[in-house]
Amino acid sequence: MSFAQEIVCARCQKKFDLSELLNLCPCGSPLLVRYNLKNAKTFDNSSLHHRIASLWRYRELLPLQNDANLVSLGEGWTPLLRAKKLGAELGLHQLWIKDEGQNPTGSFKDRGLALAISRAKELGVKKAAIPSAGNAGGSFAAYAARAGIEAHVFMPRDTPMANRIEVEQYGAKLTLVDGLIHDCGRIIAEKKSTEGWFDVSTLKEPYRLEGKKTMGYEIAEQLNWHLPDVIIYPTGGGTGLIGMWKAFAELEELGWIGRARPRMVSVQASGCAPIVKAFTENKSTAELWQNAETIASGLRVPQAVADF
Repeated sequence: MSFAQEIVCARCQKKFDLSELLNLCPCGSPLLVRYNLKNAKTFDNSSLHHRIASLWRYRELLPLQNDANLVSLGEGWTPLLRAKKLGAELGLHQLWIKDEGQNPTGSFKDRGLALAISRAKELGVKKAAIPSAGNAGGSFAAYAARAGIEAHVFMPRDTPMANRIEVEQYGAKLTLVDGLIHDCGRIIAEKKSTEGWFDVSTLKEPYRLEGKKTMGYEIAEQLNWHLPDVIIYPTGGGTGLIGMWKAFAELEELGWIGRARPRMVSVQASGCAPIVKAFTENKSTAELWQNAETIASGLRVPQAVADF
């Protein structure tokens, strides 16, 4: 059972039905899943204790309508590791690291792609495409293979070889592009109609966010429903930050946490920091970062669709 009710535009608040296969709102903004949590009072957090150790333990708060379409490799419920030595160096008594490397393909991308591919399968998608500068491509390829969906991955030509090999080993069609991830996204946007691809780019469909938000649920549950003072998050497209913020709002509506929120810090590489620059300059949107460069390939996102 899912409490998902409808899809809503993050900017103009236009509403859509859950049965629609959607990318961005016609206004150009990302779409969010909205839940009917007023009728969820019988859903108590004590019911979680004996559930599966994966993100699907929060099944009612995820948008999948029929379990027959659930595509999973065992993602989520990663540990919080106490970083005692680093904490001592920084003068922090309680420093914890959420170890997302323990997800099936080795990154937090599995959370978002598990939900995106599950919903794509549910809505009849046969072919899908994604731009990736790092781990998302391999994760997408793995989940698409699991679901029997034809996968097309577009990567900058200088993407690390390990990421490229992973995509191909999972059976996806890999195309290398002379440019950056936004150039890969542009090619998908230009070709998706003629090729019949569903675009699962970061925040250009509503469901990767729903998988990423489960980091927020898990952090809250692992800390006995008390949120941290600060969450520091490496940011490319920013889905995880937005997702956790959404998760905390949903948990408050359920009555599982109070109104207090962590201070959330978006960290970017100095060679590609459009969100940091816009924040520092007090701008509501971020400019395209020119000549983006960083060894952290997954963070080389010169312009994010949900920058606002």
